[in-house]
Amino acid sequence: MSDRIHSFKIHDWVDILPSTLRTAAPGRYQIVRLIPCDSGDPRYCVRSAREKHDRIVSECDLMHSAELTV
Repeated sequence: MSDRIHSFKIHDWVDILPSTLRTAAPGRYQIVRLIPCDSGDPRYCVRSAREKHDRIVSECDLMHSAELTV
């Protein structure tokens, strides 16, 4: 097990950084699950209201959402 810790918590709102290798719905995503990290970057299961599926995303591809949470 790695000593890397997750920077985001469950229920945090995040944005997925744009990438030419990934097509993602625009807007905010909510962290729904932390994926244990055996090596490398911590990963998260995230959910958007605009998609019918969850995504697994590395921490390096996420940033805190600039939008206000209500």
